[in-house]
Amino acid sequence: MGRMHASGRGKSGSNRPFVDAAPDWSNTDKSAVEETILDLSRKGHTAAEIGLILRDQHAVPNVRLVLGERVGQVLARNEISPEIPEDLMNLMRKALRMLDHLNTNRKDLHNRRQLELVESRIRRLARYLKGTGALDSEWTYKRDQLRLAVN
Repeated sequence: MGRMHASGRGKSGSNRPFVDAAPDWSNTDKSAVEETILDLSRKGHTAAEIGLILRDQHAVPNVRLVLGERVGQVLARNEISPEIPEDLMNLMRKALRMLDHLNTNRKDLHNRRQLELVESRIRRLARYLKGTGALDSEWTYKRDQLRLAVN
């Protein structure tokens, strides 16, 4: 798929090789990995941060190969998943940083346009998440209440 707000034709980069089992050197104890995920989530880490910590510090290169499900699915099964999904929250944090920048640099027209594009992505993702049931159907994006939602 091409870029949403640019003329690019997609992203370039490498793909993860196909493997169907965890490597021999990795930590494959299912209960220990799941307990580590729950502990890290209680400490306030996001699903992406948990995956990085498991990879770098606990020798789990891919949680899905060990548990058969993703980190977000483990959190949802244990009812620890956040109210606002992580990808939407990241876009909202980006919009908040842009708003802070525009408060000090009022004539930055390029950044104002980028803020409009990010807000468009937020609304588009919210519409998708409402359709899938991952987000409350009453939730709406409001620029003036953004700081409260992110913090």
